[in-house]
Parts: sequence; structure tokens; C-alpha cells
Amino acid sequence: MAKDTQRLWLMYPSRLITRPVVYEIGHKFQVVTNIRQCSVTPEVGIVSLELEGERDEIKKAIAWLEELGVKVEPVEISVIES
Repeated sequence: MAKDTQRLWLMYPSRLITRPVVYEIGHKFQVVTNIRQCSVTPEVGIVSLELEGERDEIKKAIAWLEELGVKVEPVEISVIES
């Protein structure tokens, strides 16, 4: 199986802001999570999240996020490298 790393932008609706979604991903799926950047207001949460693991597990994690109502988009340019 091929290991992969994907950087994603997650946009949370207000109803999910207090839910520990990143924690849940790390326990539901065989992926390593790394928060690269985030901004949270009472209305919206935006997180740049790196997922590392098998491609199939990353795809399952993304599908689960989308089912929850989180908008998921790939990070086009690395904003913070270090």
C-alpha cells in the first residue's frame, strides 16, 4: 500500500466548531493528523490539516468529513512550510 500525505483546507459550519473533529479523525481512521494553520470564529472554523497515511484511509477520512458537513478542499500552495 502506498503512503500518502495530503494537505487540506477544512471549513467547518458553526454547529461543528466545538466538536473535536481532528481528534476523531485520528481515532476513526489510520491517519496521522497535523494542524498546519487555523482560524476559528463563532460563525466558522477554517483549518489547514495535513493527513498522512494509506491513500484509502485518507479518502475514507475525507468522505467522513464531508458527510459531517465539513467543506474539504486541497491546499494549492503551502502557506507555512516550517
